[in-house]
Amino acid sequence: MSKKVNFIWVVVLAFGISFAGNWVYDRVNASPQSINQNKVNNLQGERNVRNVNNFAHLVENSSFVDASKKGTPAVVYIKTVSQSQIQRNPFDWFFDPYSSRSQVMTGTGSGVIISKDGYIVTNNHVVNGAQSITVILNQRKREYKAELIGVDPSTDLGLLKIEANNLPSLVFGNSDEVEVGEWVLAVGNPFNLTSTVTAGIVSAKGRNINIVNNKFPIESFIQTDAAINPGNSGGALVNLKGELIGVNTAIASKTGSYSGYGFAIPANIANKIVKDLIEYGKVKRGFTGVTVQDIDYTLQKEKSIFIDKGVYVAGLLEDGPAEKAGMRVGDIITAINDKAIDSKANYDEVISYYRPSNELEVKYLRNNVNKTVKIKLQTEEENTQLIRKYTIHSDDLGADFTPISKAEKTLYGISDGIRVNAVQRGYIARMGINDGFIITKYNGKSYSKAEDLIAAMTVKRGRIEIEGIGPNGGRRKMSFYGY
Repeated sequence: MSKKVNFIWVVVLAFGISFAGNWVYDRVNASPQSINQNKVNNLQGERNVRNVNNFAHLVENSSFVDASKKGTPAVVYIKTVSQSQIQRNPFDWFFDPYSSRSQVMTGTGSGVIISKDGYIVTNNHVVNGAQSITVILNQRKREYKAELIGVDPSTDLGLLKIEANNLPSLVFGNSDEVEVGEWVLAVGNPFNLTSTVTAGIVSAKGRNINIVNNKFPIESFIQTDAAINPGNSGGALVNLKGELIGVNTAIASKTGSYSGYGFAIPANIANKIVKDLIEYGKVKRGFTGVTVQDIDYTLQKEKSIFIDKGVYVAGLLEDGPAEKAGMRVGDIITAINDKAIDSKANYDEVISYYRPSNELEVKYLRNNVNKTVKIKLQTEEENTQLIRKYTIHSDDLGADFTPISKAEKTLYGISDGIRVNAVQRGYIARMGINDGFIITKYNGKSYSKAEDLIAAMTVKRGRIEIEGIGPNGGRRKMSFYGY
């Protein structure tokens, strides 16, 4: 082939690549207005036509711009001032015994106006412990001193109030209807940069990432890849309708900055918490007396469970609502008030919608037989009293000890057992015993009373043998020397 022919082929190939590149560029960078029926008709295949029609319909009815216009004015910048005591040098007291040794600390975050008269939802960790809270509006940067109405550590939510009227506000959307893959915007004040909007999709729902440090944590986060950074806490996660579907709370990052994972408290949880704080000044939370766990492959194998939906009833509070209603350890809860339950996070979220005295219809499986029961929720005080009635804490061992219920004895085929919970630093932790472990024998002896087992374990001498049942129902034996 001659050099002239080679040259012609090179020119043709270059022209073809250039044409293809321009064609792709025009479509990737097309504005919403550039999508019309003529272009749709030129696409090949019925599926492509349907997809483009759907996208055109989405853009026509709602856009990032419209959602930003609704979300940005309703998101505020929060500044807090607090004082923390610092450890004094002994020599400071010698030279000036009356000097104050406190450190002034400032913090920043975001909040969302949810009513025209000045109620603002934010995170508990943004405002907790603050002596002074200042809210700066997006509009004309007006500043207000805020009153803390209340907080809920279990969900990491807080509620503020400023004296103002006719404020821009966001309405709560239905977070149950949010779908994975749906476009969302995160609005907040990262790195002290006010009124920042980032876009992404809903990456997952019902995430539990174990960040809420509370006795009764509720974590069922909406995960998004919209960029969330320090300062976004308490800001808005909005859908393309401009509705508040979540309160931005956390990021998963090794550097402390955005790395593709952000988490928001679902709007349905936030809405209920806000209503309680406004009406009662505190959150009224209902308790079932049930401890549940996710159904994973290991549990399926050990318990011969042939379904992968629902949650496994791992424990029941003796004389609690669920036990009184007839539920047993080993039951699998599949629905609450006709809402399907597929994870522990999902279960905790659904329960959080209700208050004490509300009655729930719980559907569950027992030995592959469908059953239904009514459970009346009890108050946190009633729940705590029942726990304390049977629970003894040992500072020396670093854990709580509770005798198991009659139903659990029947389920596991044992005469006695003591459940270990709230494991902290101490002897129990050093043994490698985790929350939920049931001690069936200690040095060959069974114990029905927690105080007797604690007394025996406090000796800490010689060879020790422990038999028990793990949180997943598996049997374990451990032996080591006391120390």
